[in-house]
Amino acid sequence: MKSKLHGVLFAFALALLSSFSSCKISYKFSGASIDYATTKTFSIEDFDNQAALVYPPAAQQFTEALRRKYVRETRLREVTTGGDFDLSGSIVGYDLAPVAVQEDAFASMTRFTLTIRVNFENHANSKKNFTRTFSAFADFDSSSLFPDVQDGLLKELTDEIVKQIFNATAEDW
Repeated sequence: MKSKLHGVLFAFALALLSSFSSCKISYKFSGASIDYATTKTFSIEDFDNQAALVYPPAAQQFTEALRRKYVRETRLREVTTGGDFDLSGSIVGYDLAPVAVQEDAFASMTRFTLTIRVNFENHANSKKNFTRTFSAFADFDSSSLFPDVQDGLLKELTDEIVKQIFNATAEDW
C-alpha cells in the first residue's frame, strides 16, 4: 500500500513538473513592452521651447530627463538621429494661474502647468506613431516667489511628463 502511494505521488509530482516546464513565465522590472528583436535604438531630438513664458533651462532639462529614462529603463541604444523610436517635440505651455482664491480676492495658491507636445515615430511599427500633448501641474503657496520654487517644481513636473511619455511609447499604455 505504501509503495502504491509513493508511486501515485511520484507520478503526480512528475506531471506537475512537466506542466511547469511547458509554461513560460516572464516578467519585466521596468514594465517596458518593447520588441527588442525589431527595436534596437532610440533618438531624441532636443526639445525646443515655444511657450509664451520661456525659462531657458527648461527645454534642455526636459530633453536630458527623457534621454535618461530610456537609457535607464530599456536596453535600447541611443543614436543621434533616426532611431527605431524617434522622439521630438516642444514645450508649448509654461503657465502660472491663480487657484484657491480667498474672500479678499487674492489667490492663496498658484498653479504651475507644464505642457509638452511630442512627436513619436516607431520605425519598427508605424501604427504606433503619434503626435500628442502631455501635461502636468503643481500648486504652490502664492506667498512664495515663483523663482524661488521654479526649479524644484520644474523637476517634479518634468519627471511626471517623462513618465507619461515613456508609458505611451515604451510601455504601450
